Amino acid sequence: MTEKVSASDIRASFSSAMSAMYRDEVPAYGTLMELVARVNEEALASDPELKSRLEATDNLSRLSEERHGAIRLGTAAELAMMRRVFAVMGMYPVGYYDLSTAAVPVHSTAFRPVGEEALKRNPFRVFTSLLRLDLIADEILRQEAQAILAERQIFTPGAVAMTEKAEREGGLSEEDATRFVSEVLETFRWHDKANVELSMYHRLHDAHRLIADVVSFKGPHINHLTPRTLDIDKVQTLMPEYGIAPKAVVEGPPTRKCPILLRQTSFKALEEAVSFQDGKGGWHAGTHTARFGEIEQRGVALTPKGRALYDKLLDHTRKIVRPAADGSNAAAYETALAETFKAFPDDWASIRCQGLGYFTYALTGKAERAAPASFDLDTLIAEGIICFDPIVYEDFLPVSAAGIFQSNLGDGAQQEFEASPNQKRFETDLGAQVLNEFDHYASIEKASLEACLNGLQKRPAAE
Repeated sequence: MTEKVSASDIRASFSSAMSAMYRDEVPAYGTLMELVARVNEEALASDPELKSRLEATDNLSRLSEERHGAIRLGTAAELAMMRRVFAVMGMYPVGYYDLSTAAVPVHSTAFRPVGEEALKRNPFRVFTSLLRLDLIADEILRQEAQAILAERQIFTPGAVAMTEKAEREGGLSEEDATRFVSEVLETFRWHDKANVELSMYHRLHDAHRLIADVVSFKGPHINHLTPRTLDIDKVQTLMPEYGIAPKAVVEGPPTRKCPILLRQTSFKALEEAVSFQDGKGGWHAGTHTARFGEIEQRGVALTPKGRALYDKLLDHTRKIVRPAADGSNAAAYETALAETFKAFPDDWASIRCQGLGYFTYALTGKAERAAPASFDLDTLIAEGIICFDPIVYEDFLPVSAAGIFQSNLGDGAQQEFEASPNQKRFETDLGAQVLNEFDHYASIEKASLEACLNGLQKRPAAE
């Protein structure tokens, strides 16, 4: 029997191939990688405690390989097939994101590995959005867009065949896995010839730039790949030195000693040459703006209580100062953000004690000598028998994602969309339920604590 390649190894191969392809397509991405590598190296050198914590939790080795990408799909059939493709790579839908709340006509999930070992092997994630044609007010345009999307096939016959084979045989051989990666990569490749005439592109564009991006092309093309940095403020400061113009403000929470959730910045989307059909078998020269570079810094996953506080503080900040796309009030926004977020504790002990974040627990060397008299968690931590580490937030921020979309796709006068979350419809189109990220982090925390307590109970009683 032919040995199967693990899903994590297929995912690692695909992530590497995607990164190489995107570096060829968007040279600025390579520059971004060099900058992030430099900043991470300097951050680790200047903070031995951070380095030792990352080493202790096995998060250091994955740092240089960490990426997330993003794609936008047009139909339920594309989403359902994409779910099957990602499953071959050990990536599953986590979380539901309604971006209509930020006037972006999509709803989304994040396909990613969910097990601890899988994340350590390769934490590749793809934020996957489905166009909400139902939010297009112009009924004629909606029907035309639907007809255009119905005509396209974004997966090669080989990609479909390899996915079906993996499902049928419970995995792929090394030869088949290599072909699978090569075939699936084609779905994410850039195409500089549009599926539509220039006049249709303009109509779609006038409804929303993102609608034009999804409907007008042969495939969804990866629109960014995102490396993870340990100091996003330094990256933001150094980007101009590397010939990269950053967006006006970093999305997400302010600079903190104890990072929470996710912070993101990016360089502006590229204006790229595209050919449009002229209706006579020829082509018109034009341009399209879609692909950009993004960098992220990840912090602790927040509990529902922590997330509610985060959302409240962010909302309050934006009522004081809403960041302008041109960056004219960036300093005022950052000042308001820092001031408002003083209400969110900035030390790990307080975040844990107040139930704002998720943590893993582990026994220290002190636990080897004898079992404690008390099994109260706070007492065990105070006595140095149990230690705790923040669980890395592996998911995304709806408001942050929308902020990146808007800054790169333009903030001109475009159609406003009524906020209308519809997770049930999304899951029907997906063909599966999405994993609730809060439940997932809570289960990781609970399992680590139970392992500690079980370990302690097997030790001899304290004198």
